[in-house]
Amino acid sequence: MDSISLARKVREHSVKMVHRGRSSHIGSALSIVDILAVLYTDVLNISLETVNDPERDIFILSKGHAGASLYATLAERGFFPISDLDQHYQNGSLYSGHVSHKGIPGVEFSTGSLGHGLPVAVGIALAAKLDGLKNKVFVLLGDGEILEGSNWESLAFASHHKLDNLCIIIDRNNLQSFKSTEATIALEPMVDKFLAFGVGCQRVHGHDHTKLKAEFSSMEDDRPKVIIADTIKGKGISYMENQVLWHYKYPDEEQLKLALEEISGGMSES
Repeated sequence: MDSISLARKVREHSVKMVHRGRSSHIGSALSIVDILAVLYTDVLNISLETVNDPERDIFILSKGHAGASLYATLAERGFFPISDLDQHYQNGSLYSGHVSHKGIPGVEFSTGSLGHGLPVAVGIALAAKLDGLKNKVFVLLGDGEILEGSNWESLAFASHHKLDNLCIIIDRNNLQSFKSTEATIALEPMVDKFLAFGVGCQRVHGHDHTKLKAEFSSMEDDRPKVIIADTIKGKGISYMENQVLWHYKYPDEEQLKLALEEISGGMSES
């Protein structure tokens, strides 16, 4: 399955999961689908057979509230049965709304409290360097999440220790829980801020699979890499795109039908 096909399937699963569970964060889940599809199709050295291999690549979803799309990606890549997705957000299920690693192959770390994913990823990257391993560590943060001070402490640490096996991805969809990031606390100029910490930093179209693959496949020399992926919250479903409402709202029956019709109409790089 190529990344475009995977992205379409993940979008379908995600809206069904959030509808079924009457849960939240579908907008956040949809904005990262293309990033996940490229990582799990063309970049990460990871499979069900290698989930315990110390030299596997590591992926951590720090914005754990977008867990529906990670679960869907892992299911489509064979880490567990696709039918397990029906358990998402159900009472007693392992597949919680915020991503959990407990009993779920392929999920490296439980997240939900923002600002935790990067510190853990930095620790894993440092340990890999000390052990002489050649694997890479990828961590995906929300743009609003980078307001957490723990991220900047971790960034300074990663830069100091020249963790060139670490790739930090920012989902720059410009929306937080109730309004835009810039109206909450302005984040720009983001590139300048990251560069000031001594890391490499590139900005890329977050839904262009070709450009994403190129950026993920090229690491920095002697320093961590930050990729700011400009995305659209709710990407792929017209009535959800750039609408802060879909941070918490779930689609009803009619909205689900419309969403699935749009998705099945074909996703392409845009």
